[in-house]
This record gives sequence, structure tokens and C-alpha cells, in this order.
Amino acid sequence: MPELPEVETMCRGIRSIVGRRVIAASTPPCACRPCLIQPGIDRIHAAIAGRTITAIERRGKRVMLRLEGNDRLIIEPRMTGLVLLADPPDPDHLRLRLELSSVPYDSAQHKPSAQMLVWDRRGLGTIRLMNEDDYREHIDNVLGVDALVISCDQLRDRAASSRRPIKVALLDQTKVAGIGNLYAAEMCFVAGIDPRTRCDRLTGPQWKRLHAAISKVLLPAIEAEGSTLSDGTYRNALNRNGGYQNMHRVYDKADTSCPRCHEGRIRRIVQAQRSTFFCPKCQRRSGCHHLVAC
Repeated sequence: MPELPEVETMCRGIRSIVGRRVIAASTPPCACRPCLIQPGIDRIHAAIAGRTITAIERRGKRVMLRLEGNDRLIIEPRMTGLVLLADPPDPDHLRLRLELSSVPYDSAQHKPSAQMLVWDRRGLGTIRLMNEDDYREHIDNVLGVDALVISCDQLRDRAASSRRPIKVALLDQTKVAGIGNLYAAEMCFVAGIDPRTRCDRLTGPQWKRLHAAISKVLLPAIEAEGSTLSDGTYRNALNRNGGYQNMHRVYDKADTSCPRCHEGRIRRIVQAQRSTFFCPKCQRRSGCHHLVAC
């Protein structure tokens, strides 16, 4: 957490800063564990001050500010990071402040100055400034196809030979970019696939159902602006809760009745040191051939 829907929500929430010029980049005083900032805040400030933000992009679970000259300021929120335009949840865990001007080339818009903040409670996120070559080598060429655009054939080609459980394979960002633990469990449920099933044992129909489940889960999650879990950490760019947590089918619902078959009870197991939730009654390793919409 944050995963693709939360990061996409962050990107959409800060798109109003496109066209603004960076006045300054700074790290507010913070007594907590520091985030990784490369090549260092002084060098980042020197490199981007005076340059205009030309686009806000997302690659997997990263927020990217594209600058004049095609450099990118790449923010990876990881476990507890947020990218905000509004005041943060608290002032103690601010990691980056960008001071931004009004739009310089269209004074008729009369946009006031603004700021963009990066907040991270645990300090596990990263902030990197990269040129085009570094971006392609260290980010674009490393990550798999984005989960929102991957085709069924691409998904199957990248994972079908693996002996890993399918839910674990979905978390591999080199295969498909953007899916994390929460949404992988939801996708396996929607597809009617036991999350412990080895990739190399999935059938053709199961791969098709899983591919369809990716968009069936991610698109509504984006529309709801992501999931704010019980710890309350994730917030959108205006410091407000997401809404998809109210639509979770199995995640964090151990011992409750299955919302699809109403016969099984949601079970929690641990895979790759992460919690997985599923219904052992209707998510079968051999595939569930009579699924109803859920």
C-alpha cells in the first residue's frame, strides 16, 4: 500500500500543477527516519528550480513529474507515502516540499502560487531525479507492462511458466506493474482462482478470467479513489479518505461469510510474508466454472 489505484489517484489529484514552474525544492525539518532522496535535495533544487512541470505520469506504483528537458522527479510512495496538495495528516513526517509558481505563460489564468508535498509516516518511500536515459534503464526497462493495459496474452506469456503461486506472481513488478497485495487477493477472488494455484497449472479459461478480473477490480478502485484501510494512512491529494475499502470482497475479511457462494468463510493465509484472503469453497485450484457476478 499504496498500490496502482492509490497512486493513480495521487497522479490525478496533483495534475493541476502541470504548467507551473518550480520555485524551490526543500526537505522540511523531520526527526524521523529520512526517505531516500537522490541525488540529494540541494542538487535536486539546483537542477529543477526555474523549470516547468510539463506532465504528471504514473509508471506502476510511482508518481512521476516530468519537467522541461524530459527529466523526471520520480516518487515511489511504498508503504505509507502520500503526494499532496492540501495540508498533510501531520507536520512531523513531511519529506519534500515543492514551491510552485503561477502559470508563467498565461497570466490571464491568474493562478496563485502553490505547493506540492510528499509525506511519509515510515520513511520507506523514495524520491529520485532521473534523466531520460536513467529512467529507461532503471525504471521503464525493469518494470513489466502496466496492469491497466496488459493483454491476456502478455499476462500469460510472462507468468505461465512460473511455479510460484499465482497471487505471489501478481506481485512481481517485473511481470506486471502496479498490482499489490490487497488488489491481487481481490483479483483472485473475482476470477474464482485459489491464490495458492501454481502459475504453470492455470488453464486457459482461468487466465482469461484473471485478466478480466484485473480491470474489474482496478477500474472501480480508481473511481473510488483507492482504499483507506483501518490504519487511516492512505489519503488522496486533498487529504481525504478513499472509498474502495467499502467494496472489498475478501481483503481483511477473515472468518466472514463469502459474498459470492455464501457457504464458505473467508480464510486468511500467509504467502510471501503477506496476508492473503480467499474463499476455499468457491476459489478452487481446479477452477470454478459456475461463477456469479461479485
